[in-house]
Amino acid sequence: MLKTFLKRLVQLIPILFVVITLTFVLTRMIPGDPAVILLGPQASPDEIARMQDELGLNKPLPEQYMDYLTGVLQGDFGKSVSYNRPVLDLILERLPATLQITLVSMVLAVLVGVPIGVLSAVKQYSAFDYFFMVLALIGVSMPIFWLGLMLVLVFSVKLGWFAVLGMGSMQNGLWDVIKHMILPVFCLATIPTATFARITRSSMLEVINRESIKALRARGVRESVVVWKHAFKNALPPLVTVIGMQLASAFSGAILTETIFSWPGMGTLIYNAVFNRDYALIQGAVLFIAIIFVFVNLVVDLIYLVINPRVSYEGGGDSA
Repeated sequence: MLKTFLKRLVQLIPILFVVITLTFVLTRMIPGDPAVILLGPQASPDEIARMQDELGLNKPLPEQYMDYLTGVLQGDFGKSVSYNRPVLDLILERLPATLQITLVSMVLAVLVGVPIGVLSAVKQYSAFDYFFMVLALIGVSMPIFWLGLMLVLVFSVKLGWFAVLGMGSMQNGLWDVIKHMILPVFCLATIPTATFARITRSSMLEVINRESIKALRARGVRESVVVWKHAFKNALPPLVTVIGMQLASAFSGAILTETIFSWPGMGTLIYNAVFNRDYALIQGAVLFIAIIFVFVNLVVDLIYLVINPRVSYEGGGDSA
């Protein structure tokens, strides 16, 4: 297990290096001059030149890249020019808000999507199966930005049931926080819920038709025990992988959701950084999300090794 962990950890280094390089290159391709945006359109050429010099934009791109890479290796993500604060401080300040809706939405997706997938497999070709699989297909296909706008229009503008701006405050009571969370969490949980339902159904159908499961039924074992203790346990490995992928995707997908609902998390931070051409903030935020992404996938790989020991054995054989 330790050798596998170290091997996967080493494999992540090139990925992060590619992310750092691509983010640096792509930020320099964004139209607009950060100095002009900071000073405004009325700034004189001399003022713009001085600001570019202060920001280090007059240096050759290879030199800018090496300065950025050296800082990252030292744990310094740079300083935001729009907020005039260290990038890492801004990220850590906004991270809890993003984790809040991301984790709640994923828990909701698992609690709803997985049971639906199991029951759809058990009741294959029934009205229940057709109904929820059609809903799952719609959920997977639905653009998250369109869904978010429709939720705002219907439940906030038309009905006035839920607040959509900000994340509420505990000073106004728990319900104030909850009613601000409902729409963004529902929006963010839609695609994972549909995905979990479809993957769970597919994985369960492969398992429940095995001879070992049929033998358990023939021995008179209760159906609930057969389904949840034996079939579901064997169908779990693919689902664990998908849950990890969806968790990482939901974290990055929160950018759109937070922008629509004005949720003060990483999403709105990145949106404002792009709008202000804040290179250091864009690079730091994207790199931080990439680190979380690869870390989640590493954890999923380790969990997969635990629940499927054959993978651990094969991995040990390959590395020996």
